[in-house]
Amino acid sequence: MRSLNSLQVSDLGLGAMGMSDLYGPADEAESLATIHAALDAGITLIDTGDFYGMGHNELLIANALRERPREDYLVSVKFGAMRDPGGGWVGFDARPAAVRNFLAYSLRRLGTDHIDIYRPARLDPAVPIEETVGAMAELVKAGYIRHIGLSEVGAETLRRAHAVHPITDLQIEYSLLSRGIEDDILPTARELGIGITAYGVLSRGLLSGHWSKERTLGATDFRARSPRFNAENLDHNLTLVEALREIGQAKGATVAQVAIAWALSRGTDIVPLIGARRRDRLAEAVGAIDLQLSADDLAAIEQVVPRGAAAGDRYDSHQMAMLDSER
Repeated sequence: MRSLNSLQVSDLGLGAMGMSDLYGPADEAESLATIHAALDAGITLIDTGDFYGMGHNELLIANALRERPREDYLVSVKFGAMRDPGGGWVGFDARPAAVRNFLAYSLRRLGTDHIDIYRPARLDPAVPIEETVGAMAELVKAGYIRHIGLSEVGAETLRRAHAVHPITDLQIEYSLLSRGIEDDILPTARELGIGITAYGVLSRGLLSGHWSKERTLGATDFRARSPRFNAENLDHNLTLVEALREIGQAKGATVAQVAIAWALSRGTDIVPLIGARRRDRLAEAVGAIDLQLSADDLAAIEQVVPRGAAAGDRYDSHQMAMLDSER
């Protein structure tokens, strides 16, 4: 088990986004089976967003969890991103009234009377973080939210928010290819006792060991616009994967397992979120929990994939400009 502030969770969490959105079509029956398999494997944390598939992801999770005791799992929900009927992105809203509105819809879609961790998906530049967190604190008192989290905010915002109400965790990208949080954000979180739920641990599939430069991406797959998957960067990034593959083979592990085990090694206050959409990928990820990386292993990984080794930013320029964590 790992600690997000005072909240005890499983070593890995399941990120459900790809079951509804942004990675192209998904098999709903397989998605449901994967959620069931995650719970059976001891994963207690399921992460979603109310805007993943415009509510579809929450409904999918509700369907999967219908027969499960509520005390057996924790649900983390992001809110605030707004979309149009065609799936486009039309802005962000974290006003207090919007917080209450988004929460009401999520509770109904999820079929629950409370959400375990609730968080704005991004910082709303038009609303002071104190106002957003203050509104969420009222919802904690009312029993609708158990814990408050944040996503992709910088150290200063984290401090301001935590001064209003204790922040349980910061959800942010953290992987061998994305290590920017190590400068200021991670030390600040640890100073304040705030945990990290790390998404993008496999860098959207780049570090899965299953990617190839021949793979084509559909129009609804946001990786088609990701700099790290661009032709000029992909070849370089895949050489890093092959170097990791050699390290994994020496330990009887896959590339994905090495990447996940590395994230697990960074501290017991870090919970990697695994975006598996299939049971076989989930089983592979869970296998990383038992993979022990020695000091020599970690040094070898650092040598072949040093910080800053990736070619390309983690988002396109438009998305990067929206990240408080990158300012």
